[in-house]
Amino acid sequence: MAEEFVYGNTPCFLNGKKIHDKKELNEVDAVVYGVPWEGGVTWGNYTSCEMGPKSMRLASGRYSGFLPELDAIDVFEHVKLGDLGDIMINWNSPEETMDHITSFTRKNIWSSPSVFPIGLGGDHTITYPIIKGLVEEQGKKVGIIHLDAHYDNAKTFGNDKYARNTPFARLYELDGVRNESLIHTGIHGPRNKPESGRFAKEAGAVTITVRDIRECKDIYKMADEIYKKASQDVDVVYLSICSDILDFAFNPGGPPDANGLTSYELLTLVHEFGKKGIVGMDFVEVYPETDLNQFSAHLASTIVLYALAGVVKNQQG
Repeated sequence: MAEEFVYGNTPCFLNGKKIHDKKELNEVDAVVYGVPWEGGVTWGNYTSCEMGPKSMRLASGRYSGFLPELDAIDVFEHVKLGDLGDIMINWNSPEETMDHITSFTRKNIWSSPSVFPIGLGGDHTITYPIIKGLVEEQGKKVGIIHLDAHYDNAKTFGNDKYARNTPFARLYELDGVRNESLIHTGIHGPRNKPESGRFAKEAGAVTITVRDIRECKDIYKMADEIYKKASQDVDVVYLSICSDILDFAFNPGGPPDANGLTSYELLTLVHEFGKKGIVGMDFVEVYPETDLNQFSAHLASTIVLYALAGVVKNQQG
């Protein structure tokens, strides 16, 4: 049972330590923070990912850090986890919210480089201001492994520069991101548009489709190839995961995309990237209203644990 609550009766993610201020970050090795932002919904009334951080925390209360299938590692023998709560957002101003996410992550996340950060969305818009905070605070060149069914690189959605299908267009423009080390990974399905693929190519970004992964015959070799591309000529690699990288059979609380990865394939990739070295990560686009059993919210705990297990292996050398 949770000993601390992040708000109300919502436990800290994976029963971690509640972090009240920046000084307490010195007491943890990894920190979770929620970004309950859902901007302009890009299709009809498909909504509720602003409740993602809460649903993932509630689901996580049932889990330990023990992974018998990964050499019986108990992640929490090696990692002390904290929970910073949620970043405040302004529903009426996407611009103000983006600036606030950037300033929050600069002050509380990227200024503590020894702490591994895990952002829980929220829609995919949040990845842009998070990485912007990294670039501004640390001045490092960043490669990005982007696990997603979709490019999310529309130049705008109507007049909105900060919709959930635009963040990678903003990242293409961001000084500090090396576009040639931005790897759109697992792209699939007809909800992509031809101009998205063309724009990615023009920007210099790399596309690896779900078919490339499925037919590679060796997912460990594929993980190595993806990481090598993302880490070329950069200082750090960041991992961003949209739930719809998964086939909807494994992701009932995410957008309904067929022909995605299995949970095994996703977790294997995440663990391998953690082992090779990532500076932080986010997991976005869990929609609790579409998922009566909260399966997708529960999966977040395993994804984070697999990433942290990889980070432990990386630190052990």
